[in-house]
Amino acid sequence: MTAIEVTRPTGAKIIAQALQQLGVKVIFGLVGIPVVQIAEEAIALGIRFIAFRNEQACSYAATAYGYLIGRPGVCLVVGGPGVLHAMAGIGNSSINAFPMLLLAGSCETHLVTKGAFQELDAISLLTPHVKVAVRPSLDSIPQSITHAYRNAWYGRPGTGFVDLPADVIQGKPEDAAETRIVPAAPRAGIDPERLAQVGTLIRSAKAPLVVVGKGAAYARSESVIRKLVEETGIPFLPTPMGKGVLPDAHYLNTSSARSAALKGADVVLVLGARINWILHFGDEPKWAPNVKLIQVDISAEEIGKNNGDAELGIVGDINVVVPQLVTALEGFKYDSTSPYMQALQASKTKNEANAAKIAKIVKSPMGYHQVFDTIKRTLNRLSPPEDGNVVYLSEGANTMDISRSVFNVEHPRLRMDAGTHATMGVGLGYAIAAHAAYNHPEPEGRTGPYTLSKKIVCLEGDSAFGFSMPEVETMARYNMDVLIFVVNNGGIYHGDSEEEEQWLKLQDKTSRGELGGLRSTSLGWEVRYEKMAEMCGGKGFLVRTSEELEKATEEGFHARVPVVVNVIIESGSSKKLEFAWQKNNAKK
Repeated sequence: MTAIEVTRPTGAKIIAQALQQLGVKVIFGLVGIPVVQIAEEAIALGIRFIAFRNEQACSYAATAYGYLIGRPGVCLVVGGPGVLHAMAGIGNSSINAFPMLLLAGSCETHLVTKGAFQELDAISLLTPHVKVAVRPSLDSIPQSITHAYRNAWYGRPGTGFVDLPADVIQGKPEDAAETRIVPAAPRAGIDPERLAQVGTLIRSAKAPLVVVGKGAAYARSESVIRKLVEETGIPFLPTPMGKGVLPDAHYLNTSSARSAALKGADVVLVLGARINWILHFGDEPKWAPNVKLIQVDISAEEIGKNNGDAELGIVGDINVVVPQLVTALEGFKYDSTSPYMQALQASKTKNEANAAKIAKIVKSPMGYHQVFDTIKRTLNRLSPPEDGNVVYLSEGANTMDISRSVFNVEHPRLRMDAGTHATMGVGLGYAIAAHAAYNHPEPEGRTGPYTLSKKIVCLEGDSAFGFSMPEVETMARYNMDVLIFVVNNGGIYHGDSEEEEQWLKLQDKTSRGELGGLRSTSLGWEVRYEKMAEMCGGKGFLVRTSEELEKATEEGFHARVPVVVNVIIESGSSKKLEFAWQKNNAKK
């Protein structure tokens, strides 16, 4: 009688099984030999694999997905150049505290140092930039993947990296251990002495303010923060990606009085935001000279940075700390008629009136405010903001900065932008991640009362769109009905001319090496970006007027394919180049 030979699974299958047991439902990647075997094994287990055109975009997508679902997004790439390209996502993960598990192939173990195909010492290269970097043996695959996943997720989120040699992927271990389930990390709170100190300080404040950062959105702390704000009556200011943790329409929102809120505050509770360039480092002249900044952060290293007060900082989970603060502040209600509140209301009234006035200005070509007002009115009619069924993704200097204050967000995690690194090129990867998180039959990102599938809307500068526009084909391939607006001014920040004839003259001067030709910020004249959608089965629109834009927005909203709306606007060639976040930021 012949013994039946038991077929042992390959390393690729064990890797896929480990991911499945960790609860992974989506992998973002770009494959080649040998990591393609991992992708195919994952697909066979029911894990969705989304194949990109560039590793940068798929690594960005994995980080955004991790932010949206609150667990590490998974990225799979080849070794060598695949790892180098995916380093963009590692930087994005680290600077924004987005969790990502990066899996990459590498050459066979016995060929290391011999100049093998795409050989790269990825462990040495990436160790300084990730939370953990591991290379498993055949028998330690599940433990290594679990270890990297856990490290990416726990504490301050970041990247866990697993280097997978070809012989590990293709080999058949004798006895591979099972994957351990990774529960959510334990949550830290505040010590009683610090709690009493902070509570006393807030009670005595003449101009208190709550700053809500994207860390609060990641922590899903919207309910506890809303209770704090509404029970105490303290006004709040969201950071760009903290929008929606409390509704933009909330009566205590000071977004439209941002400068007055910062300058006038004397005691500030900073929830899940870093005191970096986005908050002007907590310094004058944007802030009052003696402001007290109370940071609440999961990372002890952030406490006391720049103008933060280390003696007041709280290391802990927002969902634990904030309820403790609510208890400590029981019975306290900030005076709604205080000089600070009156100043905020006056500033809001003035700024909102100015914004409405600017939005009504009709130009030809159109300007940014006219474009965004048209899109906003149309989308709000089709899907009211309170329904929470539109996700906004924006990138591009002016496009991102101006649109941030235009589009209302009434629920958390419905707006993403270039983030702390102000990285151009994240937009389309983020859009794919958002579609995967919110619109799959079993989406991981659906939480709260707004659980309908969502329309993903990208607001792209023409320069930003150029970084990753091949991913429109990825959207088409996976039937992702993303609506993309390319705000096209023919340049980085702005272009050279409003007239094609003049632009061609500048281009001709450049080709002949003459002075006075195209500037370094110039892009092509009215490039037909909408063709990117048309060539792969989507829809494209070229628009120049508000009427054309409104029609394209409505058709694009209802479309079930990717849509690119190419919006021609004024170039702004006569305007000075400047960065809005840096204006008047230096101490005087």
